[in-house]
Amino acid sequence: MTTANKLTMLRVLMIPIMIVFIYLKPLQIPIGFFAMNINQFVFAILFVLAALTDMLDGYVARKYNQITTFGKFLDPIADKILVLAAFLYLMALDPSRVPLWAVMIVIIREFAVTGIRLLAIEKGNVIAASPYGKFKTASTMVALIILLFNDFGFHPIIGNVIFWIAIFFTVISGLDYLIKNRSTIFESI
Repeated sequence: MTTANKLTMLRVLMIPIMIVFIYLKPLQIPIGFFAMNINQFVFAILFVLAALTDMLDGYVARKYNQITTFGKFLDPIADKILVLAAFLYLMALDPSRVPLWAVMIVIIREFAVTGIRLLAIEKGNVIAASPYGKFKTASTMVALIILLFNDFGFHPIIGNVIFWIAIFFTVISGLDYLIKNRSTIFESI
């Protein structure tokens, strides 16, 4: 197994550990750090570490020519599960700040883009990430980190604005994938 794939596997294994920490009642003790309890802090730290493995595995795969079919398959799945776990956790904590409909936009976009990519692969095409998709990913990660750390003690408006920017780019990038790949979609109907 390549180093890049090991990093992806590590990210996959971190996700259930993050979720377990949410439910450990003995760790629901305030720590006085950005009004967080131990559970929230561990979840947030593990999320950051998992997000870093995402950046690192891509870098290692490209630099050391460790791009594999397994990595192409598992890496995007691990990314989606990581992001969705964080969104669902934040929605459970404060549904007025991270509403269900916004999380559903993220979920629908991810399924739609994955479906389009599968259709393209079936036809022998590879769909590269769009600039909008890159903005979506960057703004989503920044928003999630800010929200998970309770805005780092700053006014919540900063986290809210970045969250809504992430949702905006989620919609725009999803529409971009649909429009640019509409022929692939219609050919498969």
